[in-house]
Amino acid sequence: MTTTLITGANKGLGYETARRLLEAGHTVWMGARDEIRGREAAEALGGTFVQLDVTDDSSVEAAAKTVAAAGGLDVLVNNAGIPGPYAPAEELTAADAEAVYGTNVVGIVRVMHTFLPLLRESAEGTVVNVTSGVGSFGFAHDPERVESTVVMPLYTSSKSAVTMLTVQYAKAFPELRINAADPGYTATDFNGRQGTQTIREGTDAIVELATRGGSGPTGTFIDRSGAAPF
Repeated sequence: MTTTLITGANKGLGYETARRLLEAGHTVWMGARDEIRGREAAEALGGTFVQLDVTDDSSVEAAAKTVAAAGGLDVLVNNAGIPGPYAPAEELTAADAEAVYGTNVVGIVRVMHTFLPLLRESAEGTVVNVTSGVGSFGFAHDPERVESTVVMPLYTSSKSAVTMLTVQYAKAFPELRINAADPGYTATDFNGRQGTQTIREGTDAIVELATRGGSGPTGTFIDRSGAAPF
């Protein structure tokens, strides 16, 4: 049975991904910073809660020990992320940048570093990094795409970094399948539920990458329609 860990799994895309992967037969660890919300979410779906704050070394290390003691890990879904301030660019500060990058980018590096030994022990070691089309240069310059209308310097650039981290990790660890998923403009708390896609549609690319059984290409960036431009 495939064992999967999802960060930021107590709501939104992470929660729906957990639901769908449990439905597909995975054993799912649902990581969340808040223990009460995390446990409630896991109990509602039949997953297993693990306390995991991607910005905290000790939290991530403790989660890795818990997962290792239970038998290991096959799939890691790096989903945890924050939008940062909804503010004009001239009001954004270095502290704002540190917070956004600390969760969205450094958080992935921290989790990857800590869980890499477990993933390498799996015959189907897989990593899915949840990025965003707003970090795509191709989409940002396409007036036909909603992504071209977004002006959020910190969040968008952090997602560009996530996509490049995906490529670099895929090159560094060819024995794993490491890919990036763009959920698309999905109705979640991130956008005040204004997105045009359902939460299920938003998890299509994530679930696709998480259920390949350790096969297929690595270092790619996809959305629910297929390959997406960098």
